[in-house]
Amino acid sequence: MALFNIFSRGKKETLDKGLEKTKDNIFSKLTRVVAGKSQVDEQVLDELEEILISSDVGVDTTIKIIDRIEQRVAHDKYLTTDELTKILREEIADLLMDNNSADIDDFSIPEGRKPYVIMVVGVNGVGKTTTIGKLAHQFKSKGLSVYLGAADTFRAAAVEQLMIWGERVGVPVIRQKMGSDPASVAFDTISSAKSKNADVVIIDTAGRLHNKVNLMNELTKIKNVMSKVVPNTPDEVMLILDGSTGQNAFEQAKQFTAATEVTSLAITKLDGTAKGGVVIGISDQFKIPVKYIGLGEGIEDLQVFRRKEFVDSLFSDK
Repeated sequence: MALFNIFSRGKKETLDKGLEKTKDNIFSKLTRVVAGKSQVDEQVLDELEEILISSDVGVDTTIKIIDRIEQRVAHDKYLTTDELTKILREEIADLLMDNNSADIDDFSIPEGRKPYVIMVVGVNGVGKTTTIGKLAHQFKSKGLSVYLGAADTFRAAAVEQLMIWGERVGVPVIRQKMGSDPASVAFDTISSAKSKNADVVIIDTAGRLHNKVNLMNELTKIKNVMSKVVPNTPDEVMLILDGSTGQNAFEQAKQFTAATEVTSLAITKLDGTAKGGVVIGISDQFKIPVKYIGLGEGIEDLQVFRRKEFVDSLFSDK
């Protein structure tokens, strides 16, 4: 029961259900690979490599995983196919730990930093504003006071959606007229939050990637302006990625990590895709901790990413 002391049964069931399509995709293929075989041989490893790549784990990360399993085979001399899923769970969980994806306890913020400022980046359509709303809800449920800043000022739908989430969650949203300077919105948000002694500020930013230089300049300007109110902000730059887009999520991660210093990831829409392996590949390739995963439309369906539970759900045959 130790697992459920830190990870409620309901959340584990949501995780299992959310990753069902990816798990079914992997296991249906894995079952065919090992059918009639008593041990893991070169052919099994070759076909396992294809399975992981087709599940959007990514080529480089897949090679690392296969190398780890090959080392186990060489060391143990004989590895049965029944042991393969257990070995997969262990090696992928270890890989995520190696890549700084250590578990966080819950929706909390570090002590001694007030307000704690999160700047959220990501292209339109990945679930950025929805994730901000759900994150605000989780923080508020912990007793924290939250302010939202609508700094995606060039897209009316983004501002309106954030206002709706603010009303739904019961947290203030700072906005200006359409086309306003995003940095000005960020400045006003942090100023208001500071004056009210708020705990958390979440700033929504525009997600245009057509010109990386412009994106870089805009995000840098927002950072500089925020630091005038609270030095050394933002405390966190969170990139939101749509897990259902597979390899396209890798490309977005490349673009944003080139434009600004991304410090955490949230990967959304994992419940509607068979491409959940993208979480493993992105974490490995970019060495940025995955903090949250989205597993549905409900306000409670944003979960803290826990590597062991994630991998167990993904590779468990139960």
